[in-house]
Amino acid sequence: MREIHPRLLASEPLRRCDWPQCKAACCAYGVWLDEGEWREILAHAALIIPHLPPGWRDPARWLDGRREADAFVPSGWVLHTRVRPDPGHYAGSACVFLRSDYKCALQVAGEAAGQHPWRFKPFYCILHPLDLDEDGRITLDEAAALAEEPGSCLRWADQAQPLLDLFEEELRYLLGDTAYQNLRTRLSPKEHTSGSED
Repeated sequence: MREIHPRLLASEPLRRCDWPQCKAACCAYGVWLDEGEWREILAHAALIIPHLPPGWRDPARWLDGRREADAFVPSGWVLHTRVRPDPGHYAGSACVFLRSDYKCALQVAGEAAGQHPWRFKPFYCILHPLDLDEDGRITLDEAAALAEEPGSCLRWADQAQPLLDLFEEELRYLLGDTAYQNLRTRLSPKEHTSGSED
């Protein structure tokens, strides 16, 4: 079961990105996906293919051939999605699954099939801009490094808010409703402090 780093019990002056104005900058370099996630994507390729542009509908073109060990995914191995040239996108490239409307084809396919929008999304896509620490706990990098990066999914905000609130959707999905509610119960006014905890 996933756990969180105590940092996520803090409050910080952050807000989410301004999608679609950000043009899904976070999708510039593709993503690592668990081998089990890849098998699920292949098994449901017929649902995904209609949401991709011509020329990118062959599943054989969806990965770039990289494979690495990863202790934090169920299979222990991750595969990398192909990155295609995209002069109009942040960094001049984009994940093979990013559409011209800056929506993810995997997410659109999930919605079109009447399932959860993240049904086919890789874990690391759902997690972003959160991250995992060296123990596999869900955490967040330092705010300054995130909010000042032009392609970041976070921006500075006028007022601090609990990070549990800011990332509620992701945390409910990754931890489950019960675990998330237990965290909210633990979050007392005393814990609504800015900065990170060790």
